[in-house]
Amino acid sequence: MTLWKRGGVYWTYVWVDGVRHAKSTETANRRRAERIDHDFKEELHLKRQGLSEPQPDMTFGELWARFLAEGSPLAYHRDRFKLLLPYWSEVPIGRITKARADDYRRERHEQKTLSDTTVNRDLEVLRHLLFWAVDMGYLATNPLSRVRMIRERRKPRLVVSLEEEDKLLRTSAPHLRRIVIAALDSGMRRGEILGQLWEHIDFSRRMLYVTRSKTPEGEAREIPLTNRLFAILESSRQKSGLVFTFRGESIQRIKTAWKAAIRRAGIRYFRFHDLRHSFNTRLMLAGVQQEVRKALMGHSSGEDVNAIYTHVEWPEKLEAIRRLEHWVGEERKRQKEEQEKRKGGEAKDEQQSDRTATSGSV
Repeated sequence: MTLWKRGGVYWTYVWVDGVRHAKSTETANRRRAERIDHDFKEELHLKRQGLSEPQPDMTFGELWARFLAEGSPLAYHRDRFKLLLPYWSEVPIGRITKARADDYRRERHEQKTLSDTTVNRDLEVLRHLLFWAVDMGYLATNPLSRVRMIRERRKPRLVVSLEEEDKLLRTSAPHLRRIVIAALDSGMRRGEILGQLWEHIDFSRRMLYVTRSKTPEGEAREIPLTNRLFAILESSRQKSGLVFTFRGESIQRIKTAWKAAIRRAGIRYFRFHDLRHSFNTRLMLAGVQQEVRKALMGHSSGEDVNAIYTHVEWPEKLEAIRRLEHWVGEERKRQKEEQEKRKGGEAKDEQQSDRTATSGSV
């Protein structure tokens, strides 16, 4: 028995490893005192195991501050936090429920016209932080561990035409133009491009090693350089540091420059990530096999859960880039011929129209 009544209230006495721990329950109600006694024993047990005591009263804002200091926040988490904070900041993490998540979804839709995909990304970050809270011992369980996300509609992936590419490059700022060419000619992700280092470019072999990949498997891949990308890198070659910078400083965002270039070019809007999809599509049209495309882009083989990459030799990658450049050259040549034919047809129509007008006047 660990409960004793002293001075009209119950006290709990618990022995742990030969040490007595005492605590007043501050109540004369036996049943309430038993609950406090049980919680006190659980608290001592967690401390004995070196575990943190659950802190369900911690606010989400405080949890985020600890995650910033002790976790491994990504830029993606920071962006989403700005959207999560106004609603969740003062909510205790122990009171976050699926019902509140549904309320958050409704409020986001009322504030602005958004897709369900956008709100899903918000809730995924919220769920990630709660899983981290469980790992740290701040919560016993994650209340959103099995929250259902709204089914997302698949959007068509846009392929950038050569004509759109030319217009975009003409209207892009110099630093963005280099980044766009890198994306179109290598299929690298935006984060991979912005994190690429000069130390990982082999000019003698005309190739680069991906410095920072979104996935661990994609980190070690090698990509041959097209003639266009090689010329750009060779013209500004340095010994070390980031390859793509703006006025000597690292680039964190390109959203503003990207939207401005699209607007000036007068072309349909597409995402920067569509440049990567265009690289893959052009390789496919050039006759490059799927496994080679996956190796160049840093995609897992997907044939079984234990596979990382199907081994692709360097000569196969070189041949893929050669085919890509050949396809682009032939496609530009074909489009030029069609344009000249159209111009010739228009000129004939004008001549015919002039002859008809002349004969009519006579």
